[in-house]
Amino acid sequence: MSSPSLPQRMARNVPTELLRSFVAIVEAGSMAQATETIFLTQSALSLQMKRLEDVLQQKLFRRDGRKLVLTPAGEELVAYARQLLALNDRIMHKLGDVSEPEPITIGMVQDFADTLLPDVLARFRLEHPRCRLTIRVGGSAELLEMFDRSRLDIVLCLGQHGDRPNSSSRIVGHDRMAWLGDPGTLDQPEIPLVLLEPPCRFREAALRTLAKARRDYRIVLETPHLPAMRAGVRSGLGASCRTRRFAAAEGLSILPPGLLPEVPEIETVLVQRNGIPDTALDLADLLEQAASDQ
Repeated sequence: MSSPSLPQRMARNVPTELLRSFVAIVEAGSMAQATETIFLTQSALSLQMKRLEDVLQQKLFRRDGRKLVLTPAGEELVAYARQLLALNDRIMHKLGDVSEPEPITIGMVQDFADTLLPDVLARFRLEHPRCRLTIRVGGSAELLEMFDRSRLDIVLCLGQHGDRPNSSSRIVGHDRMAWLGDPGTLDQPEIPLVLLEPPCRFREAALRTLAKARRDYRIVLETPHLPAMRAGVRSGLGASCRTRRFAAAEGLSILPPGLLPEVPEIETVLVQRNGIPDTALDLADLLEQAASDQ
């Protein structure tokens, strides 16, 4: 008589939606920040993490004051979770229903939205007619903050801002800053300036350049909004500093050389998240080509 076979231990599965929430919390730095990435409430995220800990029979987080800190088991899980999610996404990309692809989220400063974006979108549509895009226009610092919170896949910004985790960045072009405004506004003891609020690379360059040349100035308009700054320059309120392509797109006059000290060049930088789909890589390539052609 053959002996009866022993029952095998049933395999357990780790739900990918729990791993995706876990990685989102780790990358965002807190449950509150992660809610903006995966669109779940903080209480729902907390329940998901309790369920994940029950599945693994491991504590993944511990409290350090108000902060959530990974336990050793949580630290080990991060790498496995990313690998498993990448494989899951690859399977869905290759074999899943691609009739309604996830949108590619892009951020860019106004200088590019008004100049190179229309041509890039026209070329991209010919290659990927069904692809959905979400585009955010704002300041470089604001866009990179959104990128860090996983709200954007690609950012085309001005100036170098340091390396970012799980991403790559490269300089794709250079543009010389220019003084904008009406020469008549400069016939004053102090140069009137129309500037964006900090942080702003153009503001920093303008003030640093004038201080180095020992030129007196006063800020007559300060705003966080580019349309208000543009209106101040156009109305003759004062001078400002931006790129030449921005001046051309907005119909603003560039001050003749020699009236104010020369302002420096600024880099055009493309930042993209690692592991984005091929369609997003194609779009990044088109943006890089357009920026380098300017």
